[in-house]
Amino acid sequence: MKNPTPAQVKVRDHESLSLLLVAPAGCGKTEALAIRIASLIENGQIASPQRILATTFTNKAKDNIQNRLRDYVTYSARRDHVTVMNYHGLAARLVRAHGAIIGVDPTIQLPESDWVTDRCLELGLGYAGRDTVNVILNELKRQPLDDAAIAAALAENGHPWAIQIEEERVAANRSTYDDLLRYAELILANDAVASLYRCHFGAIIVDEYQDLTPQQLRVLQRLGAGNITFAGDLAQGIYGFTGARPHEIDATIRPLCDEVIMFNESHRSSPAVLSMVNAMSTLTGGENLVCADPESWPGSGLAGRLTFPHAVKEAEWVSKAAQTILAGVPNHRVAVTSRIKSRLRFIDQHLEDTGIEMHRWEDGVLDTETAAIVRSTLTRLNLADLDAAHDKLTFLRDVAGIAQVEEPDTRKSLADALNWILERLGDGLSPAEVAGRIRVGDQTTLLNAPGIHLLSGHVGKGQQFDWVFILGAEDDNIPFFRATTSAEVEEEARILGVMLSRARHGVVVTHSEVVPTVSGSNRNRDRSRFWPYLDAARPRDREGIVEWVKVAPWNSLRDK
Repeated sequence: MKNPTPAQVKVRDHESLSLLLVAPAGCGKTEALAIRIASLIENGQIASPQRILATTFTNKAKDNIQNRLRDYVTYSARRDHVTVMNYHGLAARLVRAHGAIIGVDPTIQLPESDWVTDRCLELGLGYAGRDTVNVILNELKRQPLDDAAIAAALAENGHPWAIQIEEERVAANRSTYDDLLRYAELILANDAVASLYRCHFGAIIVDEYQDLTPQQLRVLQRLGAGNITFAGDLAQGIYGFTGARPHEIDATIRPLCDEVIMFNESHRSSPAVLSMVNAMSTLTGGENLVCADPESWPGSGLAGRLTFPHAVKEAEWVSKAAQTILAGVPNHRVAVTSRIKSRLRFIDQHLEDTGIEMHRWEDGVLDTETAAIVRSTLTRLNLADLDAAHDKLTFLRDVAGIAQVEEPDTRKSLADALNWILERLGDGLSPAEVAGRIRVGDQTTLLNAPGIHLLSGHVGKGQQFDWVFILGAEDDNIPFFRATTSAEVEEEARILGVMLSRARHGVVVTHSEVVPTVSGSNRNRDRSRFWPYLDAARPRDREGIVEWVKVAPWNSLRDK
């Protein structure tokens, strides 16, 4: 257990149950929430039979806060007083217990994958068709509409595939992730149900409030009133494509909170890394961060920025730089990241060709049981039969025997793995090559493994790495070419800020003048419009980076 900082003590001792904590990455937010939960239990503000509900967006985030709680709250207190759930888990609980109130079968099939996307691809709609159907259904289902109202709205819209897919879903008594939250909002519109849960949950802790959709906030407000602690940072709001509205949510909740507590002291990153993060603050709206203990960072950290003539040359240099770092600090984790996954294909190919071990986050890690089923499936898979199948995913699920898997977690893990197999086969890999990418363990294996990690900017949110190389600082990549409005470009700036803030010791941003298209034709690329903003950090050029690495105190770095 660490001694809390003065800012964390302020959060702990805040008497009201209503609070907004604004805490940028690396400033001790999760620790502060754990300390606050412990205090609410210890001082008797939350006593049996009431519980504290802590909400997260992902299982990773749920595991993270649960791990921190273990340092401050005893097992018996956690068991008796704390519930940690993601939003879909919370919604599923409401549907199972009270679905009948709104005419939904409580035994409705819960989602185990992105069924709408899977169905679009099975129907041969392609990626553009998939995106259109998803946009139509997502926008409708973020509103408090029952199934009949959804059907009426779709009929008015007139898109035939969206209508067909929704009719198939209803006929199969199936729910999607969007349906769960929609049903939860409709259920909580019943005052008796809402009152029941308000009595049950005496306090609510909301992590990463900037990622809330208006629908999720409406659900939370029905669960609690005047007893919610919101925590997060507008500068990390990068999920607009999921329906998140950071500024709208912030404007709604600030008047509801009795106090706003601001954190700006970073315990994660070196002064050099923080200079890069701060350089983006005028675009991201984030707080300027200060290093909590600048003298503790060997060499004050590294910040660099480079341009290469070609993406292949970029890949070669980054690969060599990462290997040089790992030679000095083999226990460190080096992230190679980009706004979009496809921009990493050059470094991926170079590492593959040179036999350098890497961790592809898109591949993930499978548990032992799921890995055994997947390997057996790939061994038995006949590609000709798969290609001939009208519904490729169903064919693959039949080969794997998913219907015979009864354990829920294994079934979901296998469903995700089969989608991953189909994607990799679609990329042109053979079954044997896909099998070669399988790694066995748990998520901790990936989170803690030293070495080189390849991942996209969104996947890296919530993680930290010792060193970060951000590839592809080019317009059309960051900001992404589909970002056309000022709000969308602002979110792209926040994505770059999030990638920068993943780094502990050092961060290097790169741009290539020529980046081949997926088809192989060379295309000239301009530097990102965000590139000049990094001037304020005075990042090192190639010679400066090499000089820093030559004199770096590797023994001290290894222990930090």
